[in-house]
Amino acid sequence: MEPEPHDASGRRPLLVLAAGAAAGMIMAAWGLIGPGASGGTALPAGIVARVNGVSIAAADYERVLAALAQDRRNQLQPGDRTLVLNRLIDEELLVQRGLDLGFAQHDGKVRKDLSTAVIDSVVAEYADLQPGDDELEAYYRTHLDFFTRPGRLRLRQVWVRTPPGADTAALQARASEAARRLRAGEDFASVRATLGDAEISPVPDTLLPVGKLSDYLGPTVVRSVLGQPAGTITEPTRSGTGFHVLEVIEVEQDSAPPFAEIKSQVANEMRRREAESALRRYLDDLRERADVAVVETLP
Repeated sequence: MEPEPHDASGRRPLLVLAAGAAAGMIMAAWGLIGPGASGGTALPAGIVARVNGVSIAAADYERVLAALAQDRRNQLQPGDRTLVLNRLIDEELLVQRGLDLGFAQHDGKVRKDLSTAVIDSVVAEYADLQPGDDELEAYYRTHLDFFTRPGRLRLRQVWVRTPPGADTAALQARASEAARRLRAGEDFASVRATLGDAEISPVPDTLLPVGKLSDYLGPTVVRSVLGQPAGTITEPTRSGTGFHVLEVIEVEQDSAPPFAEIKSQVANEMRRREAESALRRYLDDLRERADVAVVETLP
């Protein structure tokens, strides 16, 4: 009897199964003795995990682990290392999923956070900028106007209220009479008591910057005394509430503090402006390399 012909197609599945079994045994053995004994995989130095091709740096892992240790007063629990790693992996999965869902394009908060993160990364190097004293003083001299403090004024007023429907001309005449009597040297308190009305928000009897005085009197009234010397009595100035006759009691001119007094302020301002310039250059470079199109007419 002729032997049966060799059945190659019948033996191939058996060989595949055998090879698979051998590979499984090898993988199992590697799992027991290799670096992945706890389910890990050999990764390059400095990497603790890789998620869909994105590496999780050992430095990030150590940072989170240190924060956890600090929270627990340096008493890490046995499972904390695995816990931290799993949380980083979960975070990476969520980030990747968020990007897949288009959150970076459509979610306002995510876009704002991303923008802020990029800006922070650009300007971060300037936070530690430590210019020398000579450089700082040169910067101070160059930007002296910026460091000059605005002058302050000390004022008092006679205010004549103008209620709705009142005889405005008569009220203005009363205010003008107050100005005339003050210039004649009459006692201020007496003139105010005789011709003025009780102020709703009295101006504090102290030196104040122009901006603060404007809060009390309004910018139009304050402009009537700008540049005037102490002792000036103004003509009545009309505001929305009445007529104001002002007396300039004291003037403190604009002044720049000495460099030594505001050295730290100069350094902070220098850092801030350097960071702003760096960010502007960074954005200009991004625009130059980007394909940006805009409508001819804005809606």
